Amino acid sequence: MEQSRIDWPSFGICVAIIVAVCVMLATSPDAAGDAMRATYEYIATEFGIFYLLASVAAIGFLVWLAASRFGAIRLGEADSTPDFPTLSWVAMLFCAGVGAGLMYWCATEWAYYFESPPFGAEPRSPQASEWASTYGMFHWGFTAWAFYCLPAIAIAYPFYVGRKDILRFSLSCNWFLRGKEHGPLARLIDFLFMIAMIGGAATSLGFSSPMIAACLAWIFDIETSFNLEVIAVAICVGLFVLSVWLGLTRGIKRLSDINMYLALGLLLFILVVGPTVFLLKTSLNGLGVMMQNFLRMNFWTDPFTESGFVENWTIFYWAWWIAFAPYVGLFITRISGGRTIRQVIVGMLIFGSLGCWVFYMIIGNYGLFLQLDERLDFVGIMNSVSGNAAIVAMLETLPGAALVIGVFAIVSIIFAATTYDSASYSLASGATLHLAAGDDPARWHRVFWAFALAVLPISLMFIGGLKVMQSVLLVVSLPILVVGVLMSVALVKSLKADHPR
Repeated sequence: MEQSRIDWPSFGICVAIIVAVCVMLATSPDAAGDAMRATYEYIATEFGIFYLLASVAAIGFLVWLAASRFGAIRLGEADSTPDFPTLSWVAMLFCAGVGAGLMYWCATEWAYYFESPPFGAEPRSPQASEWASTYGMFHWGFTAWAFYCLPAIAIAYPFYVGRKDILRFSLSCNWFLRGKEHGPLARLIDFLFMIAMIGGAATSLGFSSPMIAACLAWIFDIETSFNLEVIAVAICVGLFVLSVWLGLTRGIKRLSDINMYLALGLLLFILVVGPTVFLLKTSLNGLGVMMQNFLRMNFWTDPFTESGFVENWTIFYWAWWIAFAPYVGLFITRISGGRTIRQVIVGMLIFGSLGCWVFYMIIGNYGLFLQLDERLDFVGIMNSVSGNAAIVAMLETLPGAALVIGVFAIVSIIFAATTYDSASYSLASGATLHLAAGDDPARWHRVFWAFALAVLPISLMFIGGLKVMQSVLLVVSLPILVVGVLMSVALVKSLKADHPR
């Protein structure tokens, strides 16, 4: 069943902001880019430590919650069963949580650390190689999924157990709203969420669309261009519109299931035909290094060398996950009915992290192998042309390159489409007045947000540059960092009030 009562104030304000930002980026790209970079440097330097503390706090809080008596609480009736099979649930949460950005970063991230490693290691040294195969897994591991999981639980509990008829980010702070779900505080929280959602989704698609365009350019033997990148965005939006029309079960569920099998097939192929022993040894070693240095990596502030590594990478990633967290939390709330709090926490932290790690273990380490074995100067291509060109060159070295690049492009397109699907679903939910469990926002509403979301990444691609993308994430994530404290307190108070000893 679909509800179509639109919250027009929230709807109108967010549309106006999208239009204003896109006009600014299109008319004054240089000035806008400089302003974003300056803002990034200021926030990363002055507030970066709070992002690092938030990552540790989120993991600790969720571990406590899962191990406590509250972990057995079921999101729904006491005898209810999960709405989706576990495999499909994992596939959907994974596709919503990572998007096509994973395909870009798992292939290129190691190269940045290989050239500029952390902890004062010598560039291009064996130690740099070890950190290169490790740090990507750290950034896409437990901390990322902890940031996602916290709002998912905070929203799902009042939605399923408290039987609230709204599905908005402000529901996570339900304890403080005291029945004023459409009051000023709730509207402010939802407004901050929608801004973070727009910025987070746009940045993720801004990373992935040029990569998809590069794959299409190789397949069809045409030049890579800005127009081709726009076409890549259009393909993703078109696929999303189809999935929306089919509905949640027949649409995004099927897309996620298909993509999971395609992605696993691609990874297995690279593992088998590639340097299997090297990939297995490097992956196992990387896991060991990460586990051994997990606390050090979480608490490292780089106070003595000030290399910029923490600000440029760890804080950037934590900002990305925080900006994405409300939307992922809303979507995972929708698909997690019937599961216990403990099942959601364990499933997200374990399966989500493992899924990301496998991509880094195989695709990332394969690129590292080509670099070390001098079969491909991946870093040189990335520095002289682009990371997207380096990815295509890496895939060209595999047997059946045309098929491999085709599958890689399809997986990336579906990841991007499911990002559009999940993001537009969350935005439509946030701009709908009432939405009971089992109901969905109106189809036209979700389709509208998909097209609206497509405009901003196109504007960001027009400006170009990694730092611009990073800047957007850091700016939009800062208010959500504050709301995260409120939602944690609200969740604990609600749980203790509803379930006294």
